[in-house]
Amino acid sequence: MKKFSQLALPYIIWAVFMLVLPMGLIGLYSVMEHGNSIISFSFTLEHYVKFFTDPDFLLILWRSLLIAVKTTLICLLLGYPVAYFIAKSKEKVQNALILCITLPMWINMLVRTYAWIGMLSEGGLIQKVLQIFGLGNTDLLYTEGAVLLGMVYNFLPFMILQIQTSLSKMDNSLLEASADLGASPIQTFRRITLPLSLPGVINGITLVFLPAVSSFFIPKLLGGGRYFLIGNMIENQFITVGEWNFGSAISMIMAVIMMLLMMVVRKVEIRNQGGKEE
Repeated sequence: MKKFSQLALPYIIWAVFMLVLPMGLIGLYSVMEHGNSIISFSFTLEHYVKFFTDPDFLLILWRSLLIAVKTTLICLLLGYPVAYFIAKSKEKVQNALILCITLPMWINMLVRTYAWIGMLSEGGLIQKVLQIFGLGNTDLLYTEGAVLLGMVYNFLPFMILQIQTSLSKMDNSLLEASADLGASPIQTFRRITLPLSLPGVINGITLVFLPAVSSFFIPKLLGGGRYFLIGNMIENQFITVGEWNFGSAISMIMAVIMMLLMMVVRKVEIRNQGGKEE
């Protein structure tokens, strides 16, 4: 057993240098006064106070959480029926459909988002389609709808794959037993299929919500700088303004929010499984 535990040593070293150390530096910068080097420490909480006392910053945080919730709900409503259809298909059809879903993910997310700029812009494919229905002058690019569309497009596969995995593992004999006992298809879905697929739903919600709430290049490209989210704010503080201390404080606030959300999701998952946390 000791020999096998030593196999985890490279991962532990990687995690320390790539995760723990950078987060430690960000946390240190977040409580240091502006302009201080790491050698001379001068601690302060003014960066956190600045964030929570400025209504504009709180509005950006609320907007980021809101669009992440919208993205997650849309991905769930669209992804569950697709995942259900895939899980009920034959094995060869399943493999082909999963390939169709994962194939676009082989292309860089930034490139895929750039493609939406061309389709949503004036003279683009979507504008031409809307012209057929007399809606060609509708402003699509650089709006909240464009940002939401880009997020749903990029994160929807994560939801579908997680739910499809849970549905594929479900014992079909339970469905047959439910039908034999006289349950309708709706009752079977509500009492058997949906509860058994909740682990996949919860994992899908986690994989969609967390990157959506911190996304910065999708709002930047499809929002055109008009739709500012918390990820854009962090990027702006580090790259444009040069306020590393304030940017680090915002990053730590988002890290705490994400950890709290993951704890809530974990509690829900444990309660759904009817078990106890180890």
